Amino acid sequence: MKQILEIKDLQALAKARVPRMFYDYADSGSFTEGTYRANVDDFKQIKFRQRVAVDMTNRSLATEMVGQPVSMPMALAPTGLTGMQHPDGEILAARAAKKAGIPFTLSTMSICSIEDIAEATNHPFWFQLYVMKDREFIGNLIDRAKAANCSALVLTLDLQVLGQRHKDIRNGLSAPPKFTAGSIMQMAMRPRWCLGMLGTKRRTFRNIVGHVKGVGDLSSLSSWTADQFDPKLSWNDVAWIKERWGGKLIIKGILDAEDARSAVSTGADAIIVSNHGGRQLDGASSSIAMLPQIVDAVGNRIEVHFDGGIRSGQDVLKALCLGAKSTYIGRAFLYGLGAMGEEGVTRAIEIIRKELDTTMALCGERLITHVGRHNLLPPFGA
Repeated sequence: MKQILEIKDLQALAKARVPRMFYDYADSGSFTEGTYRANVDDFKQIKFRQRVAVDMTNRSLATEMVGQPVSMPMALAPTGLTGMQHPDGEILAARAAKKAGIPFTLSTMSICSIEDIAEATNHPFWFQLYVMKDREFIGNLIDRAKAANCSALVLTLDLQVLGQRHKDIRNGLSAPPKFTAGSIMQMAMRPRWCLGMLGTKRRTFRNIVGHVKGVGDLSSLSSWTADQFDPKLSWNDVAWIKERWGGKLIIKGILDAEDARSAVSTGADAIIVSNHGGRQLDGASSSIAMLPQIVDAVGNRIEVHFDGGIRSGQDVLKALCLGAKSTYIGRAFLYGLGAMGEEGVTRAIEIIRKELDTTMALCGERLITHVGRHNLLPPFGA
């Protein structure tokens, strides 16, 4: 096997092992995918300020996210259909995050349920919430997350209308897969994946099926979800969710300074600068390009986290230097999961950790909590 030294090595292996419809789901954006590409490409414009003859011993990447100690400033982002990249994928990713000392965030649109993760890991995790028209279901989801001892709620606001992802339509994406000539061919070419799926009972959206009135099979699930994302979502709904939840609240999907100030006024504990991985508004700015002005807009009134385009520890450090308190990886850990299961997620985290530690040292810093714009060259640095 080729040496796995960087995230793109895991990506290549995942592409060879995961059926195309699910690999494409993880590795695609909306419409032209311009914003998806910009999320990665715009990091390349940011340059570090190298320092020498500086004491680089006793380095530490440890910090906190919303008051919770973490071994490094990174969490696993909420990603839908994770359990279709690899059987029981959410459970495996949660276990890898637990071992690494970083948070795992379970998506509403996960294959493994809230209860599945709680039972399999016996460790606090975070839950990501989509707001749907069925407020009774949403209230019950929040209550289920509390019952599972989730330690933070990540509220995603940028999916009121679903962005069109051409690859998903062309591939006929569904969970579980519909048996068409095309999907059968895709799965037949991935026998290891098929055998794994035959060995698990988790093949559909288990946070939804059995928890919504009238939704008990694939056909009823499809019609329900197609009509459920709520275009009327407002900041008043955020206030209701915050009260119902009662714990740490993180608002995801902020890409504008004015929206960031509105999020501060809700009393949330953190915001995540994110454009949904380029999967929603194609033609929007990259997340990293918007980060500095959002940080400047909110100051120290709220924690600013970052999501979008991270493929290395150097990307993590660049986001931190521009003012993010912490970061999230989505596709990077999904590549590891699709490539090698739990071991692959662990490897992805280790790769980013090593790159982050080495780069921090060569920038002349020993503590991750001390990095800032002074570690970058103009025009981004001081």
